[in-house]
Amino acid sequence: MSRWVSINGQILPGEQAFVSAWDHGLLYGDGVYETLRTYSGRAFLLDRHLARLRRSAERILLPWAALPVDPGEEIRRTLHAASDNEESLVRVVVTRGVGPLGYAPELCPKPGLLIYVLEFTPPSGEARERGVTVAMTTIRRNPKSALDPEIKSNNLLNTILAGQQAHARGADEGVLLNMAGEVAECTTSNVFIVRGGEVITPPVSAGILEGLSREVALELCRAHGVPAFEKTIQPEALFGADEAFLTSTTREILPIVRVDDRRIGDGRPGPVTRRLMTLFHEKARAQG
Repeated sequence: MSRWVSINGQILPGEQAFVSAWDHGLLYGDGVYETLRTYSGRAFLLDRHLARLRRSAERILLPWAALPVDPGEEIRRTLHAASDNEESLVRVVVTRGVGPLGYAPELCPKPGLLIYVLEFTPPSGEARERGVTVAMTTIRRNPKSALDPEIKSNNLLNTILAGQQAHARGADEGVLLNMAGEVAECTTSNVFIVRGGEVITPPVSAGILEGLSREVALELCRAHGVPAFEKTIQPEALFGADEAFLTSTTREILPIVRVDDRRIGDGRPGPVTRRLMTLFHEKARAQG
């Protein structure tokens, strides 16, 4: 297993990689990130991930042009260092940088760029075949007026708390509602339901991060004649769905077979979900 980290352009073995105690990413969670994975050693959706990373950085007034090295090129260099991995997980972190205590951006004139590359193990075949369980949490998704979920921020305490609650109840994932009581997303993934053959996922206006795997799933629906819509989902609709599934970079598409103590459909992955799982995997392996 190989783990490498690039810190501002210097590639180091994972156990030798350290950041300054004065980095505002550590002190305040002041920064943004992306997570991606490889197929056959190539980063999937790299351009889309970098574009979203830049949008997130700009939203928090973090100067993209001041990054110490080009993120795309540095990802490629770090992946090359970890070329003995069969597949790799890549996490790209941009921090405000090193500076004295305080919130003012001008305290940190140079942002930091960290790229983590480690061996990636896909979800088990059992998870794909049998599905996963989710729990409704009491933690609400951050409203846009507080911390816009469209900013992929290093500040993850909201979803960490929801994940802790879900795992304490024996679930694989937690579902967060927004402040209006509507389904928003899961702790580390987007959520979909299938009802009457139609695929439905909450709109961005529900207060979600517009996941790139979510985006690919909707593109596949359009390309293959599967009716798909972005609509408000009430909790009752999730409980009563014919099928449900989640999407994320590390898990592609996984069926949801149970919410709390309620079975989704017949408790097995449904035909629409299975079809989309196959289409997604084929697209990813083809680097489409």
